[in-house]
Amino acid sequence: MATRAITSPTLPVAGRPYSPAVQVDNYIYVSGQASVDASGEVVPDTFAGEMHRSMANLQRVLEVAGLNLSHVIQVRGYVSRQDDIPEYNQLYREYFSEPFPARTTLIGCLGKMLKFEIDVVAHTTYKRVK
Repeated sequence: MATRAITSPTLPVAGRPYSPAVQVDNYIYVSGQASVDASGEVVPDTFAGEMHRSMANLQRVLEVAGLNLSHVIQVRGYVSRQDDIPEYNQLYREYFSEPFPARTTLIGCLGKMLKFEIDVVAHTTYKRVK
């Protein structure tokens, strides 16, 4: 089983002990991406602002792996407040289309620092088409 870390100086990890993503065979497992800047520091914002920044970070990790959002087969979204779920579902459609990836959403698990975080599994040979 071939395994490699997906890393780049352009991806924020701020010296923390994790890889932005790991490839195992044809699967790419992307670590949680949050509303952080290039140094890895949290950037507080509205729910939408944090989700857009998290998604931009996710897209950068996928690009380093040679992929994009159409390769994503599973999404785990972490939403701080139940009240943000309708906005999450609306914004989600800006990034993912049918057939949608498998999805799990966890609510109330982020503490006070973040409003949103996302991690995904992507496949190198899968590409969602409309």
